[in-house]
Amino acid sequence: MAQKKKTTSHKIKLKKGDLVKVIAGNSKGVQGKVLQILVDADRAVVEGANIVKKHTKPSAANPNGGIIEKEAAINISNLTLIDPKTGEPTRVGRRVNEDGKIVRYAKKSGEEIK
Repeated sequence: MAQKKKTTSHKIKLKKGDLVKVIAGNSKGVQGKVLQILVDADRAVVEGANIVKKHTKPSAANPNGGIIEKEAAINISNLTLIDPKTGEPTRVGRRVNEDGKIVRYAKKSGEEIK
């Protein structure tokens, strides 16, 4: 099945490795690290969130086969970044720092996000 192409695009403010909190859906309230960003689909895979069961045939990598649990992608609108200073959910802004580089910062504390 072919993936549906998006017609609009906007800046994704999350990056791989960010600590995020799920704010909507079945995994609401779960915190975890972003493992992967799917830019075309506006989705992200978050560690420990949106766990699905996948039935697998025996293979070289998994000789027994069976049912494995893995993380599925979540729409980025259902995620919010955790402020590195306060540990609370926050929005993300972009600004130019002293070196002239565009950096992300937490809107609640003003802390720069690494």
